[in-house]
Amino acid sequence: MPYVIAEACVDVMDRSCVDECPVDCIYEGATKLYVNPRECIDCGACEPVCPVEAITADRHVPDGEQAHIADNTAFFTLPLPGRDGPLGAPGGARKTGVIGVDGPLVRERS
Repeated sequence: MPYVIAEACVDVMDRSCVDECPVDCIYEGATKLYVNPRECIDCGACEPVCPVEAITADRHVPDGEQAHIADNTAFFTLPLPGRDGPLGAPGGARKTGVIGVDGPLVRERS
């Protein structure tokens, strides 16, 4: 997984990263954004535009926020509430629109 969006994005979702992403791989949950690891091309365009510095390469996620790596993966690989199967890699966030639910880690905190 190239990039991960961590805790600072929860309840903020500025979306600057969405506008900057050249491959449309950043999906919108209920309170947080998620980078699709199968669609991301590891360009890093999203990282510097995040005003809350929530985006980092997976190998640089700050201590204490490592659980967001697994949560980001789960968002795409496990069935989310209200869905029959995993989101997978649908080929861009614009195709799916707002997903409206979060990964298990963020959902449990709500």
